[in-house]
Amino acid sequence: MPTITTKDGVEIFYKDWGSGQPIVFSHGWPLSADDWDAQMMFFVTRGYRVIAHDRRGHGRSAQVADGHDMDHYADDLAALTAHLDLKNALHVGHSTGGGEVVHYIARHGESRVAKAAILSAVPPLMVKTEANPGGLPKSVFDGFQSALAGGRSAFYRDIAAGPFYGYNRPGAKPSEAVIQNWWRQGMMGGAKAHYDGIVAFSQTDFTEDLKKISVPVLVMHGDDDQIVPYADSAPLSAKLLKNGTLKTYKGFPHGMPTTEAETINADLLAFFKA
Repeated sequence: MPTITTKDGVEIFYKDWGSGQPIVFSHGWPLSADDWDAQMMFFVTRGYRVIAHDRRGHGRSAQVADGHDMDHYADDLAALTAHLDLKNALHVGHSTGGGEVVHYIARHGESRVAKAAILSAVPPLMVKTEANPGGLPKSVFDGFQSALAGGRSAFYRDIAAGPFYGYNRPGAKPSEAVIQNWWRQGMMGGAKAHYDGIVAFSQTDFTEDLKKISVPVLVMHGDDDQIVPYADSAPLSAKLLKNGTLKTYKGFPHGMPTTEAETINADLLAFFKA
């Protein structure tokens, strides 16, 4: 399996298919590079080089105890782009991966980056604070950690079968294959990484990162997102970006890259070609 080793000795798994302009995909919590199958297959057949890694502690990467924070996530992504010597890259991040992409560009600069897209993404800040009154109470995320520590197999099954894909909405038609694939990816990773990752995605404030970015960024979000509520995320991120474009999807769930892949892929392609 292709891997790189970070400066703190963590082995990171990645996929690298095709040739052409590189698209780098950063996955959501607690998943893996496999969550991008629908996008990687679409773009590799359209002349792009597609790359996706398993975040440290997730998927096939090393299940280390430490470093499960946005600084390490961004630095691991930078190590991968440097190892592959990527230039003019397009970065796509879903959910926690959207935060990873934003923090990577702000922390490591834009010399290798052409454009970015963040989908159902956690920036600017998920948790409720005095400065972010529309956020979710910290008790929500504490509850996630308690549920994970108490038995993550059942917890992960409930997330996938319910709010992640909007399968808990009236008239929804749950896909057992999609639910099981989400559960499979989650259970491949390490419980400690996933536990700490809840703090990373919920309590990291990306406000200053967003202000630093000047490359074009497409902010894509469903207005029925039950994981990262729309009003306190996408519109705020788009306003903070120097060159941000907001695209709102009526009724789309958090997991829209999977359930609404045809629409998402077409809009990403149009943005990359523009």
